[in-house]
Amino acid sequence: ELGWISKVYVNRPAVVRHAEQIKKWKTLKGNWQAAWLLKAVTCIDLTTLSGDDTPSNVQRLCFKAKHPIREDLLKDLDMHDKGITVAAVCVYPARVSDAVDTLKAAGCNIPVASVAAGFPSGQTPLEAKLAEIRLAVEYGAREIDIVISRSLVLTGQWE
Repeated sequence: ELGWISKVYVNRPAVVRHAEQIKKWKTLKGNWQAAWLLKAVTCIDLTTLSGDDTPSNVQRLCFKAKHPIREDLLKDLDMHDKGITVAAVCVYPARVSDAVDTLKAAGCNIPVASVAAGFPSGQTPLEAKLAEIRLAVEYGAREIDIVISRSLVLTGQWE
């Protein structure tokens, strides 16, 4: 049901005002800054969306996903045993199996995400988009980042 989209209202002056306030906030220092930076790492999808990706590229990416921060830095922060990883590894559908297999072999449960539905343009017929999504899920993707057609958005064709 997409009826809610036509009812969305953004209070632009309030958004601009809040953005200006954020600029004035004090910067974090010391342990608080380190804590927030580590938290930010856990929210990142480590991504490779290169047309020449290979299984070895994806394997390196998965290793980095499992070990996003140097071990010596984590030890200095007493965070070496906290299991800090990125949120997900994101790849094209054709590389999902490589990522799933590598992460499983590494003994970690980082989810694999995949772009689908005609990334990056979204200019793909609906049937092809759905097939690509089904294949990515079949290969083991636990998250699908769907690309919508910008032309449909720009012309207000939300349905």
